[in-house]
Amino acid sequence: MTLPASRRPTLPSLRRALSGVLCAAALFASGAGHALAEPKKKFDVCWTIYVGWMPWDYAVSSGIMKKWADKYGIEVNVTQLNDYIESINQYTAGKFDACTMTNMDALTIPAASGVDSTALIVGDYSNGNDGITLKGKTELKDIKGQRVNLVELSVSHYMLARALETAGLTEKDITIVNTSDADIVAAAASPDVTALVSWKPQLAEINAMPGMTEVFNSSKIPGEILDMMVVNTQTLKDNPDLGKALVGAWYEVMALVEKKDPATLEAMARASGTDVAGFESQLATTKLFVSAAEAVAFTSSADFPALMKKVADFSFAHGLFGEGAQSVDAIGIEYAGGATQGDAANLKLRFPTEYMQMAAEGGL
Repeated sequence: MTLPASRRPTLPSLRRALSGVLCAAALFASGAGHALAEPKKKFDVCWTIYVGWMPWDYAVSSGIMKKWADKYGIEVNVTQLNDYIESINQYTAGKFDACTMTNMDALTIPAASGVDSTALIVGDYSNGNDGITLKGKTELKDIKGQRVNLVELSVSHYMLARALETAGLTEKDITIVNTSDADIVAAAASPDVTALVSWKPQLAEINAMPGMTEVFNSSKIPGEILDMMVVNTQTLKDNPDLGKALVGAWYEVMALVEKKDPATLEAMARASGTDVAGFESQLATTKLFVSAAEAVAFTSSADFPALMKKVADFSFAHGLFGEGAQSVDAIGIEYAGGATQGDAANLKLRFPTEYMQMAAEGGL
Protein backbone atom coordinates (compact mmCIF):
# COMPACT_ATOMS: atom_id res chain seq x y z
CA MET A 1 0.00 0.00 0.00
CA THR A 2 1.29 3.45 -0.88
CA LEU A 3 0.38 5.97 1.78
CA PRO A 4 -0.72 9.52 0.93
CA ALA A 5 2.03 12.07 0.60
CA SER A 6 0.43 14.01 3.44
CA ARG A 7 1.30 11.23 5.89
CA ARG A 8 3.72 12.45 8.54
CA PRO A 9 5.69 9.30 9.39
CA THR A 10 7.98 10.85 11.98
CA LEU A 11 5.09 11.74 14.27
CA PRO A 12 3.32 8.41 14.84
CA SER A 13 6.59 6.56 14.66
CA LEU A 14 7.93 8.51 17.62
CA ARG A 15 5.68 6.32 19.72
CA ARG A 16 8.16 3.52 19.27
CA ALA A 17 11.58 4.98 20.03
CA LEU A 18 13.22 4.35 23.40
CA SER A 19 16.13 6.73 22.92
CA GLY A 20 14.94 8.83 25.84
CA VAL A 21 15.40 6.12 28.45
CA LEU A 22 18.75 7.52 29.53
CA CYS A 23 17.13 10.92 29.95
CA ALA A 24 14.50 9.34 32.18
CA ALA A 25 17.19 7.57 34.17
CA ALA A 26 18.91 10.91 34.63
CA LEU A 27 15.68 12.38 35.96
CA PHE A 28 15.53 9.62 38.54
CA ALA A 29 19.17 9.98 39.50
CA SER A 30 18.69 13.69 40.10
CA GLY A 31 15.72 13.01 42.34
CA ALA A 32 13.22 14.51 39.92
CA GLY A 33 9.76 13.06 39.74
CA HIS A 34 6.12 13.86 40.27
CA ALA A 35 5.57 16.21 43.18
CA LEU A 36 3.48 14.92 46.05
CA ALA A 37 -0.04 14.84 44.69
CA GLU A 38 -3.08 16.26 46.39
CA PRO A 39 -6.73 16.95 45.57
CA LYS A 40 -6.98 19.57 42.84
CA LYS A 41 -9.27 20.77 40.08
CA LYS A 42 -6.98 21.31 37.09
CA PHE A 43 -5.05 18.57 35.32
CA ASP A 44 -2.67 18.29 32.39
CA VAL A 45 -2.59 15.29 30.08
CA CYS A 46 -0.34 14.75 27.04
CA TRP A 47 -0.48 12.47 24.04
CA THR A 48 1.33 11.93 20.73
CA ILE A 49 0.06 11.01 17.30
CA TYR A 50 -0.49 7.31 16.72
CA VAL A 51 -3.51 5.47 15.34
CA GLY A 52 -4.48 4.09 18.75
CA TRP A 53 -4.29 7.48 20.43
CA MET A 54 -6.16 9.61 17.89
CA PRO A 55 -9.38 9.31 19.94
CA TRP A 56 -7.82 11.79 22.38
CA ASP A 57 -7.66 14.40 19.63
CA TYR A 58 -11.31 13.81 18.79
CA ALA A 59 -12.31 13.86 22.46
CA VAL A 60 -10.91 17.39 22.62
CA SER A 61 -12.08 18.75 19.25
CA SER A 62 -15.60 17.35 19.66
CA GLY A 63 -16.06 18.73 23.18
CA ILE A 64 -16.47 15.24 24.64
CA MET A 65 -13.52 15.67 26.99
CA LYS A 66 -14.83 18.98 28.27
CA LYS A 67 -18.28 17.49 28.80
CA TRP A 68 -16.87 14.76 31.04
CA ALA A 69 -14.56 17.12 32.88
CA ASP A 70 -17.48 19.48 33.53
CA LYS A 71 -19.51 16.58 34.86
CA TYR A 72 -16.98 16.14 37.66
CA GLY A 73 -16.28 19.82 38.17
CA ILE A 74 -12.68 19.65 36.99
CA GLU A 75 -10.59 21.02 34.13
CA VAL A 76 -8.61 18.60 31.98
CA ASN A 77 -6.17 20.12 29.50
CA VAL A 78 -5.21 17.54 26.88
CA THR A 79 -2.10 18.56 24.93
CA GLN A 80 -0.63 16.93 21.83
CA LEU A 81 3.18 16.83 21.88
CA ASN A 82 5.28 16.07 18.80
CA ASP A 83 8.02 14.11 20.56
CA TYR A 84 6.86 10.84 22.07
CA ILE A 85 9.85 10.18 24.33
CA GLU A 86 9.89 13.79 25.48
CA SER A 87 6.23 13.48 26.42
CA ILE A 88 7.05 10.54 28.69
CA ASN A 89 10.05 12.31 30.14
CA GLN A 90 7.89 15.35 30.94
CA TYR A 91 5.30 13.08 32.58
CA THR A 92 8.07 11.39 34.55
CA ALA A 93 9.33 14.80 35.70
CA GLY A 94 5.84 15.72 36.94
CA LYS A 95 4.89 18.25 34.26
CA PHE A 96 1.88 16.17 33.23
CA ASP A 97 -0.54 14.15 35.33
CA ALA A 98 -1.11 11.55 32.63
CA CYS A 99 0.42 10.54 29.31
CA THR A 100 -0.05 8.03 26.50
CA MET A 101 2.66 5.36 26.20
CA THR A 102 3.29 1.70 25.48
CA ASN A 103 3.51 -0.90 28.23
CA MET A 104 7.25 -1.38 27.68
CA ASP A 105 7.93 2.35 27.85
CA ALA A 106 5.78 2.70 30.98
CA LEU A 107 7.90 0.02 32.61
CA THR A 108 11.30 1.26 31.44
CA ILE A 109 10.89 5.03 31.77
CA PRO A 110 8.59 6.29 34.58
CA ALA A 111 8.45 3.03 36.53
CA ALA A 112 12.20 2.43 36.20
CA SER A 113 12.72 6.06 37.23
CA GLY A 114 10.80 5.55 40.47
CA VAL A 115 7.53 7.19 39.42
CA ASP A 116 4.58 5.05 40.54
CA SER A 117 2.28 4.89 37.50
CA THR A 118 -1.12 3.41 36.74
CA ALA A 119 -2.36 2.12 33.38
CA LEU A 120 -5.77 3.74 33.62
CA ILE A 121 -6.88 2.72 30.12
CA VAL A 122 -5.48 -0.23 28.18
CA GLY A 123 -6.62 0.91 24.77
CA ASP A 124 -5.22 -1.46 22.15
CA TYR A 125 -2.41 -3.70 21.06
CA SER A 126 -0.43 -3.88 17.85
CA ASN A 127 -1.95 -6.64 15.75
CA GLY A 128 0.18 -6.38 12.63
CA ASN A 129 1.27 -2.73 12.78
CA ASP A 130 4.85 -3.91 13.44
CA GLY A 131 6.63 -6.29 11.09
CA ILE A 132 9.87 -7.88 9.91
CA THR A 133 10.63 -7.60 6.19
CA LEU A 134 13.29 -9.48 4.25
CA LYS A 135 14.61 -8.61 0.80
CA GLY A 136 14.89 -11.53 -1.59
CA LYS A 137 13.99 -14.06 1.11
CA THR A 138 10.61 -15.42 2.11
CA GLU A 139 10.97 -17.12 5.49
CA LEU A 140 11.88 -15.84 8.95
CA LYS A 141 14.66 -18.43 9.35
CA ASP A 142 16.45 -16.71 6.45
CA ILE A 143 17.22 -13.77 8.73
CA LYS A 144 20.10 -15.75 10.27
CA GLY A 145 23.44 -14.10 9.60
CA GLN A 146 21.90 -10.91 8.25
CA ARG A 147 22.33 -7.30 9.29
CA VAL A 148 18.94 -6.10 10.52
CA ASN A 149 18.02 -2.41 10.36
CA LEU A 150 15.71 -1.18 13.11
CA VAL A 151 15.28 1.39 15.88
CA GLU A 152 17.40 -0.18 18.61
CA LEU A 153 15.82 -0.67 22.08
CA SER A 154 12.36 0.06 20.70
CA VAL A 155 9.33 -2.20 20.51
CA SER A 156 10.65 -3.15 17.05
CA HIS A 157 13.70 -4.55 18.82
CA TYR A 158 11.45 -6.35 21.30
CA MET A 159 9.35 -7.88 18.51
CA LEU A 160 12.50 -9.02 16.69
CA ALA A 161 13.72 -10.78 19.83
CA ARG A 162 10.39 -12.55 20.21
CA ALA A 163 10.35 -13.50 16.52
CA LEU A 164 13.85 -14.96 16.74
CA GLU A 165 12.70 -17.17 19.61
CA THR A 166 10.01 -18.69 17.39
CA ALA A 167 12.64 -19.56 14.78
CA GLY A 168 15.05 -21.07 17.29
CA LEU A 169 17.42 -18.14 16.91
CA THR A 170 18.81 -15.42 19.20
CA GLU A 171 20.18 -11.95 18.72
CA LYS A 172 23.64 -13.50 18.47
CA ASP A 173 22.55 -14.94 15.11
CA ILE A 174 22.04 -11.50 13.55
CA THR A 175 23.68 -8.07 13.62
CA ILE A 176 21.53 -5.11 14.61
CA VAL A 177 22.02 -1.87 12.70
CA ASN A 178 20.48 1.03 14.62
CA THR A 179 18.43 3.02 12.10
CA SER A 180 16.12 5.92 12.91
CA ASP A 181 12.46 5.63 12.02
CA ALA A 182 12.84 8.66 9.75
CA ASP A 183 15.58 6.90 7.73
CA ILE A 184 14.34 3.34 7.57
CA VAL A 185 12.33 3.61 4.33
CA ALA A 186 15.32 5.17 2.55
CA ALA A 187 17.53 2.44 4.01
CA ALA A 188 15.24 -0.23 2.59
CA ALA A 189 15.95 1.06 -0.91
CA SER A 190 19.70 0.53 -0.47
CA PRO A 191 20.99 -2.64 -2.19
CA ASP A 192 23.05 -3.69 0.84
CA VAL A 193 20.08 -3.54 3.25
CA THR A 194 18.33 -6.92 3.28
CA ALA A 195 16.40 -7.12 6.57
CA LEU A 196 14.34 -4.49 8.37
CA VAL A 197 11.97 -4.20 11.31
CA SER A 198 9.53 -1.31 11.23
CA TRP A 199 5.96 -0.20 11.90
CA LYS A 200 3.18 1.43 9.95
CA PRO A 201 3.17 3.65 7.98
CA GLN A 202 6.82 2.92 7.14
CA LEU A 203 6.18 -0.84 7.18
CA ALA A 204 3.55 -0.50 4.45
CA GLU A 205 5.93 1.50 2.27
CA ILE A 206 8.75 -1.01 2.73
CA ASN A 207 6.52 -4.02 2.03
CA ALA A 208 5.35 -2.39 -1.22
CA MET A 209 8.91 -2.30 -2.58
CA PRO A 210 9.94 -4.97 -5.16
CA GLY A 211 11.44 -8.11 -3.69
CA MET A 212 10.20 -7.48 -0.16
CA THR A 213 8.41 -10.11 1.94
CA GLU A 214 7.00 -9.60 5.41
CA VAL A 215 8.02 -12.73 7.32
CA PHE A 216 6.72 -11.89 10.80
CA ASN A 217 4.47 -9.31 12.40
CA SER A 218 3.05 -8.39 15.78
CA SER A 219 -0.15 -10.38 15.22
CA LYS A 220 2.02 -13.40 16.12
CA ILE A 221 2.60 -11.97 19.63
CA PRO A 222 -0.90 -10.65 20.41
CA GLY A 223 -1.21 -8.40 23.43
CA GLU A 224 2.50 -7.84 23.99
CA ILE A 225 2.78 -4.34 22.47
CA LEU A 226 0.14 -2.31 24.29
CA ASP A 227 -0.90 1.34 23.95
CA MET A 228 -2.21 2.92 27.14
CA MET A 229 -3.16 6.07 29.02
CA VAL A 230 -0.95 6.16 32.08
CA VAL A 231 -1.70 8.32 35.14
CA ASN A 232 0.47 9.16 38.13
CA THR A 233 -0.74 6.73 40.80
CA GLN A 234 -0.80 9.22 43.68
CA THR A 235 -2.58 11.82 41.55
CA LEU A 236 -5.23 9.27 40.62
CA LYS A 237 -5.62 8.14 44.24
CA ASP A 238 -6.12 11.71 45.42
CA ASN A 239 -8.29 12.69 42.46
CA PRO A 240 -10.49 9.81 41.33
CA ASP A 241 -12.65 12.22 39.32
CA LEU A 242 -9.75 12.61 36.90
CA GLY A 243 -9.85 8.88 36.21
CA LYS A 244 -13.62 8.92 35.76
CA ALA A 245 -13.52 11.86 33.35
CA LEU A 246 -10.74 10.37 31.21
CA VAL A 247 -12.34 6.95 31.07
CA GLY A 248 -15.78 8.39 30.37
CA ALA A 249 -14.51 10.52 27.48
CA TRP A 250 -12.45 7.67 26.03
CA TYR A 251 -15.27 5.17 25.85
CA GLU A 252 -17.72 7.72 24.46
CA VAL A 253 -15.33 8.17 21.55
CA MET A 254 -14.81 4.40 21.33
CA ALA A 255 -18.56 3.96 20.85
CA LEU A 256 -18.36 6.24 17.80
CA VAL A 257 -15.34 4.36 16.46
CA GLU A 258 -17.09 1.02 16.94
CA LYS A 259 -20.01 2.08 14.78
CA LYS A 260 -17.60 3.63 12.24
CA ASP A 261 -19.10 7.08 12.56
CA PRO A 262 -17.93 8.85 9.36
CA ALA A 263 -17.37 12.25 10.97
CA THR A 264 -15.31 10.72 13.78
CA LEU A 265 -13.09 8.66 11.47
CA GLU A 266 -12.59 11.57 9.07
CA ALA A 267 -11.59 13.90 11.90
CA MET A 268 -9.11 11.43 13.37
CA ALA A 269 -7.61 10.61 9.97
CA ARG A 270 -7.17 14.29 9.14
CA ALA A 271 -5.59 15.04 12.51
CA SER A 272 -3.11 12.18 12.06
CA GLY A 273 -2.06 13.44 8.63
CA THR A 274 -3.71 10.87 6.37
CA ASP A 275 -7.05 10.15 4.71
CA VAL A 276 -9.77 7.78 5.92
CA ALA A 277 -8.47 4.89 3.82
CA GLY A 278 -4.97 5.31 5.23
CA PHE A 279 -6.30 5.58 8.77
CA GLU A 280 -8.51 2.52 8.40
CA SER A 281 -5.55 0.52 7.06
CA GLN A 282 -3.79 1.19 10.36
CA LEU A 283 -6.90 0.44 12.39
CA ALA A 284 -7.13 -2.90 10.59
CA THR A 285 -3.85 -4.02 12.16
CA THR A 286 -4.61 -2.51 15.57
CA LYS A 287 -6.67 -4.46 18.07
CA LEU A 288 -8.72 -1.68 19.67
CA PHE A 289 -10.58 -2.55 22.83
CA VAL A 290 -13.63 -0.57 21.77
CA SER A 291 -15.65 -1.70 24.76
CA ALA A 292 -14.63 -1.23 28.37
CA ALA A 293 -15.72 -4.79 29.15
CA GLU A 294 -13.29 -6.11 26.54
CA ALA A 295 -10.44 -4.07 28.01
CA VAL A 296 -11.26 -5.31 31.51
CA ALA A 297 -11.36 -8.93 30.37
CA PHE A 298 -7.98 -8.61 28.66
CA THR A 299 -6.23 -6.79 31.51
CA SER A 300 -7.59 -9.08 34.22
CA SER A 301 -7.00 -12.32 32.32
CA ALA A 302 -4.81 -15.04 33.80
CA ASP A 303 -2.48 -14.69 30.80
CA PHE A 304 -1.75 -11.00 31.21
CA PRO A 305 1.06 -11.24 33.82
CA ALA A 306 2.90 -13.70 31.57
CA LEU A 307 2.76 -11.17 28.71
CA MET A 308 4.24 -8.47 30.91
CA LYS A 309 6.89 -10.89 32.18
CA LYS A 310 8.15 -11.27 28.61
CA VAL A 311 8.39 -7.49 28.31
CA ALA A 312 10.18 -7.24 31.66
CA ASP A 313 12.64 -10.00 30.72
CA PHE A 314 13.62 -8.23 27.49
CA SER A 315 13.86 -4.84 29.21
CA PHE A 316 16.11 -6.07 31.99
CA ALA A 317 18.31 -8.10 29.65
CA HIS A 318 18.92 -4.99 27.55
CA GLY A 319 19.73 -2.75 30.52
CA LEU A 320 16.53 -0.72 30.38
CA PHE A 321 15.91 -0.94 34.14
CA GLY A 322 19.02 1.13 34.84
CA GLU A 323 22.41 0.28 36.27
CA GLY A 324 21.08 -0.24 39.78
CA ALA A 325 18.69 -3.06 38.84
CA GLN A 326 20.07 -6.40 40.00
CA SER A 327 17.37 -8.64 38.56
CA VAL A 328 14.27 -8.68 36.38
CA ASP A 329 12.27 -8.47 39.61
CA ALA A 330 13.69 -5.06 40.55
CA ILE A 331 10.49 -3.26 39.52
CA GLY A 332 7.22 -4.45 41.00
CA ILE A 333 4.09 -4.70 38.84
CA GLU A 334 0.59 -4.90 40.34
CA TYR A 335 -2.27 -6.52 38.45
CA ALA A 336 -6.04 -6.54 38.76
CA GLY A 337 -7.13 -8.10 42.02
CA GLY A 338 -3.88 -7.18 43.77
CA ALA A 339 -1.58 -9.90 42.44
CA THR A 340 2.00 -8.71 42.06
CA GLN A 341 5.08 -9.59 40.04
CA GLY A 342 8.61 -8.56 40.91
CA ASP A 343 9.52 -6.60 44.03
CA ALA A 344 6.31 -6.10 46.03
CA ALA A 345 8.09 -3.43 48.05
CA ASN A 346 8.81 -1.46 44.89
CA LEU A 347 5.51 -1.46 43.00
CA LYS A 348 5.85 1.15 40.27
CA LEU A 349 3.51 0.00 37.48
CA ARG A 350 -0.10 -0.93 38.12
CA PHE A 351 -2.89 -2.38 36.00
CA PRO A 352 -6.12 -1.87 37.96
CA THR A 353 -9.43 -2.35 36.17
CA GLU A 354 -11.91 -0.55 38.43
CA TYR A 355 -12.25 2.59 36.31
CA MET A 356 -12.73 0.64 33.09
CA GLN A 357 -15.15 -1.59 35.00
CA MET A 358 -17.17 1.48 35.99
CA ALA A 359 -17.48 2.37 32.31
CA ALA A 360 -18.47 -1.19 31.43
CA GLU A 361 -21.22 -1.15 34.05
CA GLY A 362 -22.44 2.36 33.20
CA GLY A 363 -21.38 3.61 36.61
CA LEU A 364 -19.57 6.78 35.60
